[in-house]
Amino acid sequence: MITPTSTTSHLIAEGFHALSDPIIISVIEFLRQSELCVCDLCNALEISQSKLSFHLKNLKEANLVNACQEGRCIYYGLNLSQFQVLEHYLANIHGNSVSSTPHSCCE
Repeated sequence: MITPTSTTSHLIAEGFHALSDPIIISVIEFLRQSELCVCDLCNALEISQSKLSFHLKNLKEANLVNACQEGRCIYYGLNLSQFQVLEHYLANIHGNSVSSTPHSCCE
């Protein structure tokens, strides 16, 4: 059974996994400036459409981008609310972590 907590955990894991790819980071940097269609992203990144489609699929599965079709073009933009989920997760780790002294075996 999938619970809201497991769904959130899954989305967080998918998000960080997607962000571990340098091409995806480049895509995000372009999308930070404006929504772009696939052909514009291909040209900007100098990669094939099939390679970009693979990375966009990962971004969509991680809920990090939104897609909007206009005619024959699909435009992609950042899903800022999902980035906020990741940011909130990291902030909670930093804010709620217990400081501990290192064990002698870790020194």
